[in-house]
Amino acid sequence: MTGALEDKRTATRFRILVEIADRQPAVSQGEIADAVGVTSQAVSEYIRDLVADGYVDKEARSRYRVTKEGVDWLFQEAKGLRRFAEHVTEDVLESVREDAAIATAAIDAGDTVTLSLRDGLLHASPGDAGPATGVATTGAEPGDDVSVTGFEGVIEIDPGRATVVQIPSARAGGSRTVPSAGLRTVCADAAMVVAAGVEAVVSLRDAGIEAETTFAAGEVAAAAAARGVDVAVIVTADAAGRVTDALRDAEVLYEVTEAGAAVGIDVGREASDGDGPQTGDGEDPGGGPQASDGEESGAGGE
Repeated sequence: MTGALEDKRTATRFRILVEIADRQPAVSQGEIADAVGVTSQAVSEYIRDLVADGYVDKEARSRYRVTKEGVDWLFQEAKGLRRFAEHVTEDVLESVREDAAIATAAIDAGDTVTLSLRDGLLHASPGDAGPATGVATTGAEPGDDVSVTGFEGVIEIDPGRATVVQIPSARAGGSRTVPSAGLRTVCADAAMVVAAGVEAVVSLRDAGIEAETTFAAGEVAAAAAARGVDVAVIVTADAAGRVTDALRDAEVLYEVTEAGAAVGIDVGREASDGDGPQTGDGEDPGGGPQASDGEESGAGGE
Protein backbone atom coordinates (compact mmCIF):
# COMPACT_ATOMS: atom_id res chain seq x y z
CA MET A 1 0.00 0.00 0.00
CA THR A 2 1.15 3.56 -0.69
CA GLY A 3 2.81 5.42 2.18
CA ALA A 4 0.22 8.19 1.92
CA LEU A 5 -2.35 5.70 3.18
CA GLU A 6 -0.19 4.06 5.84
CA ASP A 7 0.37 7.00 8.20
CA LYS A 8 -0.94 10.51 8.66
CA ARG A 9 2.48 12.18 8.46
CA THR A 10 3.23 10.76 5.00
CA ALA A 11 -0.25 11.75 3.83
CA THR A 12 0.28 15.33 5.03
CA ARG A 13 3.75 15.40 3.47
CA PHE A 14 2.24 14.26 0.16
CA ARG A 15 -0.48 16.91 0.24
CA ILE A 16 1.94 19.72 1.09
CA LEU A 17 4.29 18.73 -1.72
CA VAL A 18 1.34 18.68 -4.12
CA GLU A 19 0.34 22.18 -2.98
CA ILE A 20 3.91 23.44 -3.53
CA ALA A 21 3.97 21.92 -7.03
CA ASP A 22 0.64 23.55 -7.79
CA ARG A 23 1.64 27.01 -6.53
CA GLN A 24 5.39 27.19 -7.29
CA PRO A 25 7.50 29.23 -7.26
CA ALA A 26 5.62 31.77 -5.12
CA VAL A 27 4.39 29.70 -2.18
CA SER A 28 2.30 31.02 0.70
CA GLN A 29 2.64 28.78 3.72
CA GLY A 30 -0.57 30.23 5.14
CA GLU A 31 -2.55 29.24 2.01
CA ILE A 32 -1.07 25.75 2.11
CA ALA A 33 -1.97 25.46 5.79
CA ASP A 34 -5.58 26.38 5.03
CA ALA A 35 -5.74 23.89 2.13
CA VAL A 36 -4.24 21.00 4.08
CA GLY A 37 -5.81 21.74 7.43
CA VAL A 38 -2.68 22.19 9.56
CA THR A 39 -0.96 25.20 11.14
CA SER A 40 1.47 27.45 9.29
CA GLN A 41 4.17 26.35 11.71
CA ALA A 42 3.54 22.70 10.75
CA VAL A 43 3.79 23.61 7.06
CA SER A 44 7.13 25.34 7.74
CA GLU A 45 8.46 22.21 9.45
CA TYR A 46 7.28 19.92 6.64
CA ILE A 47 8.87 22.18 4.00
CA ARG A 48 12.12 22.20 5.94
CA ASP A 49 12.13 18.37 5.92
CA LEU A 50 11.25 18.27 2.21
CA VAL A 51 14.18 20.58 1.44
CA ALA A 52 16.49 18.38 3.55
CA ASP A 53 15.34 15.27 1.69
CA GLY A 54 16.01 16.90 -1.69
CA TYR A 55 12.36 17.02 -2.74
CA VAL A 56 12.13 20.84 -2.71
CA ASP A 57 14.58 23.62 -3.59
CA LYS A 58 14.31 26.92 -1.71
CA GLU A 59 15.13 29.70 -4.18
CA ALA A 60 14.37 32.70 -1.97
CA ARG A 61 12.03 33.73 0.81
CA SER A 62 8.64 32.15 0.14
CA ARG A 63 9.88 30.84 -3.22
CA TYR A 64 10.15 27.09 -3.59
CA ARG A 65 10.31 24.62 -6.46
CA VAL A 66 9.76 20.85 -6.48
CA THR A 67 12.86 18.95 -7.62
CA LYS A 68 12.99 15.98 -9.99
CA GLU A 69 13.28 13.70 -6.97
CA GLY A 70 10.19 15.32 -5.49
CA VAL A 71 8.26 14.84 -8.72
CA ASP A 72 9.32 11.17 -8.87
CA TRP A 73 8.12 10.61 -5.30
CA LEU A 74 4.78 12.27 -6.05
CA PHE A 75 4.31 10.04 -9.10
CA GLN A 76 5.14 6.94 -7.06
CA GLU A 77 2.69 7.83 -4.31
CA ALA A 78 0.01 8.87 -6.80
CA LYS A 79 0.30 5.53 -8.62
CA GLY A 80 -0.16 3.73 -5.32
CA LEU A 81 -3.25 5.82 -4.54
CA ARG A 82 -4.67 5.13 -7.99
CA ARG A 83 -4.14 1.37 -7.62
CA PHE A 84 -5.87 1.45 -4.25
CA ALA A 85 -8.77 3.49 -5.65
CA GLU A 86 -9.16 1.00 -8.52
CA HIS A 87 -9.17 -1.86 -6.04
CA VAL A 88 -11.93 -0.15 -4.05
CA THR A 89 -14.12 0.70 -7.04
CA GLU A 90 -13.57 -2.41 -9.16
CA ASP A 91 -13.14 -5.13 -6.56
CA VAL A 92 -14.64 -4.05 -3.25
CA LEU A 93 -17.57 -1.84 -4.28
CA GLU A 94 -18.40 -3.91 -7.36
CA SER A 95 -18.81 -7.00 -5.21
CA VAL A 96 -20.92 -5.33 -2.51
CA ARG A 97 -23.19 -3.18 -4.69
CA GLU A 98 -26.71 -4.43 -5.26
CA ASP A 99 -28.73 -4.55 -8.44
CA ALA A 100 -32.19 -5.78 -9.33
CA ALA A 101 -32.89 -8.73 -11.60
CA ILE A 102 -35.94 -10.67 -12.76
CA ALA A 103 -36.18 -14.10 -11.14
CA THR A 104 -36.62 -16.93 -13.65
CA ALA A 105 -37.59 -19.37 -10.88
CA ALA A 106 -38.21 -19.32 -7.14
CA ILE A 107 -35.22 -17.84 -5.29
CA ASP A 108 -34.55 -17.58 -1.57
CA ALA A 109 -32.41 -14.92 0.11
CA GLY A 110 -28.83 -16.16 0.26
CA ASP A 111 -29.11 -18.34 -2.85
CA THR A 112 -26.34 -18.24 -5.44
CA VAL A 113 -27.79 -17.19 -8.80
CA THR A 114 -26.60 -17.16 -12.39
CA LEU A 115 -27.00 -13.81 -14.15
CA SER A 116 -27.90 -13.20 -17.78
CA LEU A 117 -29.33 -10.47 -20.01
CA ARG A 118 -32.62 -11.12 -21.77
CA ASP A 119 -34.36 -8.44 -23.79
CA GLY A 120 -31.92 -5.97 -22.27
CA LEU A 121 -32.89 -6.77 -18.67
CA LEU A 122 -30.90 -8.58 -15.99
CA HIS A 123 -32.28 -12.03 -15.09
CA ALA A 124 -31.34 -14.29 -12.18
CA SER A 125 -31.61 -18.08 -12.22
CA PRO A 126 -30.94 -20.37 -9.25
CA GLY A 127 -27.50 -22.03 -9.25
CA ASP A 128 -24.02 -21.16 -10.43
CA ALA A 129 -24.03 -22.76 -13.89
CA GLY A 130 -23.25 -19.60 -15.84
CA PRO A 131 -20.15 -17.42 -16.28
CA ALA A 132 -21.61 -14.61 -14.15
CA THR A 133 -23.02 -15.21 -10.68
CA GLY A 134 -24.24 -13.32 -7.64
CA VAL A 135 -25.98 -13.82 -4.32
CA ALA A 136 -29.65 -13.00 -3.81
CA THR A 137 -30.31 -10.71 -0.87
CA THR A 138 -34.09 -11.07 -1.11
CA GLY A 139 -36.46 -13.89 -1.98
CA ALA A 140 -38.58 -13.87 -5.13
CA GLU A 141 -41.11 -15.90 -7.06
CA PRO A 142 -40.72 -16.48 -10.82
CA GLY A 143 -41.16 -13.19 -12.66
CA ASP A 144 -40.64 -11.03 -9.56
CA ASP A 145 -37.77 -8.63 -9.00
CA VAL A 146 -34.94 -9.87 -6.79
CA SER A 147 -32.01 -7.97 -5.29
CA VAL A 148 -28.57 -9.41 -6.08
CA THR A 149 -25.08 -8.62 -4.78
CA GLY A 150 -21.64 -10.31 -4.64
CA PHE A 151 -21.17 -10.21 -8.42
CA GLU A 152 -18.50 -12.41 -9.95
CA GLY A 153 -17.58 -13.14 -13.56
CA VAL A 154 -18.71 -11.44 -16.76
CA ILE A 155 -22.19 -11.46 -18.27
CA GLU A 156 -22.05 -12.62 -21.88
CA ILE A 157 -23.71 -10.10 -24.21
CA ASP A 158 -24.21 -10.32 -27.97
CA PRO A 159 -24.41 -6.66 -29.00
CA GLY A 160 -27.59 -5.62 -30.73
CA ARG A 161 -27.82 -3.84 -34.09
CA ALA A 162 -29.70 -0.74 -35.11
CA THR A 163 -31.58 -0.30 -38.38
CA VAL A 164 -32.14 3.38 -39.18
CA VAL A 165 -35.12 3.88 -41.50
CA GLN A 166 -35.25 7.31 -43.12
CA ILE A 167 -38.63 8.94 -43.70
CA PRO A 168 -38.85 11.85 -46.17
CA SER A 169 -39.70 15.24 -44.68
CA ALA A 170 -43.22 16.59 -45.06
CA ARG A 171 -42.07 18.95 -47.82
CA ALA A 172 -40.90 15.92 -49.80
CA GLY A 173 -44.09 13.92 -49.28
CA GLY A 174 -43.50 12.73 -45.72
CA SER A 175 -45.47 9.77 -44.43
CA ARG A 176 -47.63 9.72 -47.59
CA THR A 177 -44.70 8.32 -49.56
CA VAL A 178 -43.87 5.55 -47.07
CA PRO A 179 -45.18 2.04 -47.79
CA SER A 180 -46.62 0.70 -44.53
CA ALA A 181 -45.85 -2.88 -45.57
CA GLY A 182 -42.16 -2.06 -45.87
CA LEU A 183 -42.14 -0.34 -42.51
CA ARG A 184 -43.82 -3.33 -40.87
CA THR A 185 -41.27 -5.67 -42.46
CA VAL A 186 -38.34 -3.71 -41.06
CA CYS A 187 -39.85 -3.35 -37.59
CA ALA A 188 -40.84 -7.01 -37.39
CA ASP A 189 -37.17 -7.98 -37.03
CA ALA A 190 -36.54 -5.53 -34.17
CA ALA A 191 -37.18 -6.03 -30.49
CA MET A 192 -37.61 -2.28 -29.99
CA VAL A 193 -38.90 0.53 -32.21
CA VAL A 194 -38.12 4.18 -31.54
CA ALA A 195 -38.96 7.26 -33.57
CA ALA A 196 -37.59 10.75 -34.19
CA GLY A 197 -39.60 13.40 -35.98
CA VAL A 198 -43.30 13.96 -36.69
CA GLU A 199 -43.14 12.29 -40.11
CA ALA A 200 -41.65 9.18 -38.52
CA VAL A 201 -44.33 9.04 -35.81
CA VAL A 202 -47.14 9.43 -38.37
CA SER A 203 -45.60 6.75 -40.63
CA LEU A 204 -45.52 4.31 -37.72
CA ARG A 205 -49.11 5.18 -36.78
CA ASP A 206 -50.26 4.50 -40.32
CA ALA A 207 -48.48 1.13 -40.21
CA GLY A 208 -50.12 0.24 -36.90
CA ILE A 209 -46.84 0.30 -34.99
CA GLU A 210 -46.29 2.04 -31.66
CA ALA A 211 -42.84 3.49 -30.88
CA GLU A 212 -41.29 2.84 -27.47
CA THR A 213 -40.24 6.50 -27.35
CA THR A 214 -40.12 9.59 -29.53
CA PHE A 215 -37.43 11.36 -27.52
CA ALA A 216 -33.63 11.00 -27.76
CA ALA A 217 -34.10 8.17 -30.25
CA GLY A 218 -30.39 7.80 -31.07
CA GLU A 219 -29.31 7.65 -27.43
CA VAL A 220 -32.10 5.22 -26.51
CA ALA A 221 -31.24 2.96 -29.45
CA ALA A 222 -27.55 3.01 -28.50
CA ALA A 223 -28.32 2.07 -24.89
CA ALA A 224 -30.60 -0.77 -25.97
CA ALA A 225 -28.11 -2.15 -28.51
CA ALA A 226 -25.39 -2.12 -25.84
CA ARG A 227 -27.61 -4.53 -23.85
CA GLY A 228 -28.07 -6.87 -26.80
CA VAL A 229 -31.37 -5.52 -28.14
CA ASP A 230 -31.95 -5.08 -31.89
CA VAL A 231 -33.56 -1.70 -32.56
CA ALA A 232 -35.40 -0.09 -35.47
CA VAL A 233 -35.02 3.69 -35.49
CA ILE A 234 -37.64 5.36 -37.65
CA VAL A 235 -36.38 8.85 -38.29
CA THR A 236 -37.20 11.87 -40.41
CA ALA A 237 -34.42 12.38 -42.94
CA ASP A 238 -33.56 15.77 -41.45
CA ALA A 239 -32.76 14.14 -38.07
CA ALA A 240 -30.93 11.05 -39.37
CA GLY A 241 -27.51 12.61 -38.82
CA ARG A 242 -28.14 13.17 -35.11
CA VAL A 243 -29.27 9.57 -34.70
CA THR A 244 -26.28 8.06 -36.49
CA ASP A 245 -23.92 10.35 -34.56
CA ALA A 246 -25.25 8.90 -31.30
CA LEU A 247 -24.89 5.36 -32.61
CA ARG A 248 -21.32 5.96 -33.79
CA ASP A 249 -20.35 7.57 -30.50
CA ALA A 250 -21.56 4.43 -28.71
CA GLU A 251 -19.81 2.17 -31.26
CA VAL A 252 -23.07 0.48 -32.23
CA LEU A 253 -23.33 -1.45 -35.49
CA TYR A 254 -26.06 0.03 -37.67
CA GLU A 255 -27.40 0.28 -41.21
CA VAL A 256 -29.37 3.06 -42.85
CA THR A 257 -32.19 2.22 -45.23
CA GLU A 258 -35.70 3.24 -46.28
CA ALA A 259 -39.03 1.56 -45.71
CA GLY A 260 -39.48 1.13 -49.44
CA ALA A 261 -36.34 -0.97 -49.77
CA ALA A 262 -38.01 -3.79 -47.81
CA VAL A 263 -40.71 -4.17 -50.49
CA GLY A 264 -38.70 -3.09 -53.52
CA ILE A 265 -40.13 0.42 -53.76
CA ASP A 266 -37.86 3.43 -54.34
CA VAL A 267 -39.31 6.10 -52.07
CA GLY A 268 -36.70 8.62 -53.10
CA ARG A 269 -34.47 10.84 -50.97
CA GLU A 270 -34.24 14.54 -50.63
CA ALA A 271 -30.51 14.99 -51.23
CA SER A 272 -29.71 16.14 -54.74
CA ASP A 273 -27.37 13.22 -55.41
CA GLY A 274 -29.80 10.63 -53.99
CA ASP A 275 -27.38 9.42 -51.30
CA GLY A 276 -29.34 10.37 -48.20
CA PRO A 277 -29.16 13.33 -45.84
CA GLN A 278 -25.92 15.23 -46.00
CA THR A 279 -23.74 16.49 -43.18
CA GLY A 280 -21.97 19.81 -43.25
CA ASP A 281 -18.95 18.35 -45.07
CA GLY A 282 -21.04 16.58 -47.66
CA GLU A 283 -20.57 13.08 -46.24
CA ASP A 284 -23.39 10.71 -45.46
CA PRO A 285 -24.04 10.50 -41.69
CA GLY A 286 -23.90 6.72 -41.74
CA GLY A 287 -20.22 6.84 -42.59
CA GLY A 288 -20.34 3.61 -44.64
CA PRO A 289 -20.35 2.46 -48.27
CA GLN A 290 -23.56 2.53 -50.24
CA ALA A 291 -25.03 -0.87 -51.05
CA SER A 292 -26.66 -1.62 -54.37
CA ASP A 293 -30.07 -2.22 -52.79
CA GLY A 294 -30.27 1.30 -51.39
CA GLU A 295 -28.99 0.42 -47.92
CA GLU A 296 -26.05 1.91 -46.15
CA SER A 297 -23.91 0.00 -43.69
CA GLY A 298 -22.14 1.61 -40.75
CA ALA A 299 -20.27 0.74 -37.62
CA GLY A 300 -19.79 3.08 -34.72
CA GLY A 301 -16.31 4.18 -33.78
CA GLU A 302 -14.76 3.72 -37.24
